[in-house]
Amino acid sequence: MPTLRFREALREAMIEEMDRDPSVFLMGEEVGHYQGAYKVTEGMLERFGPQRVIDTPIAEAGFAGIGIGAAMVGLRPIIEFMTWNFSAVAFDQILNNAAKVRQMSGGQFSCPIVFRGPNGSARQVGSQHSHSMEHFYATIPGIKVIAPAFPADAKGLMKSAIRDDNPVLVMESETLYSVKGDVPDGLDAIPLGKANVVRAGTDATIVTYSRMTHVALEAANALEAEGISAEILDLRSLRPLDEDAIATSVRKTHRCVVVHEGWPYGGVGAELADRTQRLAFDWLDAPILRVAQLDVGMPYNAKLEQSCIPQPDRVAAAVRRVVHRNGK
Repeated sequence: MPTLRFREALREAMIEEMDRDPSVFLMGEEVGHYQGAYKVTEGMLERFGPQRVIDTPIAEAGFAGIGIGAAMVGLRPIIEFMTWNFSAVAFDQILNNAAKVRQMSGGQFSCPIVFRGPNGSARQVGSQHSHSMEHFYATIPGIKVIAPAFPADAKGLMKSAIRDDNPVLVMESETLYSVKGDVPDGLDAIPLGKANVVRAGTDATIVTYSRMTHVALEAANALEAEGISAEILDLRSLRPLDEDAIATSVRKTHRCVVVHEGWPYGGVGAELADRTQRLAFDWLDAPILRVAQLDVGMPYNAKLEQSCIPQPDRVAAAVRRVVHRNGK
């Protein structure tokens, strides 16, 4: 079984889908001659040529709109944002065009487009480049949002995203691109909307996704030494959401901690907590707790930055609270 880095798994998925389907093409800032800002698209220009791997100006609203138009007439664009933070200037295109054209045309048009790029905080890239943007988009009907944590999931979910007839947003944690993992030969598409239990446990469920899955695994390993067994549910997909997997896990463990990297106010964690209490209220033996980024703009200072982002000790502390191991 090959071991690939996260960026290599994404690239492999795009190459295989572009080989399979000539209507798939890639467009974005520095995807071609520069080989990708994070080297996800390295070698793709040489393989497919400038008609299918297209460098764009720094004009997100413009090339997002071009991609949406291309999708409406039968192509399958992959649009890369150098960072999801920059998608803010293309928000109108995604909200008012990509997400709505199928409904507003009565099904006469579909919009099979993938928007992808790095999301969330990195390492001292400043407040304007550190947003976790998934919540802004997961609120919108008509689009799908995925956030893989491991290379195999990145490849399988990307293949599904490219084949989907709806707009799919792929949120790739900027800090995961170098993470390695086993990716089976011949791995095909992984269905969207299917969560994965990455660590079985009995005392509490940690519901999370993307980079926070790795943080949760560190916390669970520390808790195991204390005799606390934490189950980790990696959502992989935020919209559609695997409610059955959440309910099944919480009904087993009777406790739930939601971990995400975005802001807490009205964020993904709030939605997950609400759905969990509606799905599994009678099985809960403790209130649902949330662990999120602090409710501030991201500082540039390295130590302050790390104090804002959920760390394993904060996750472990929340799990201890719901299992009543600290006496409070």
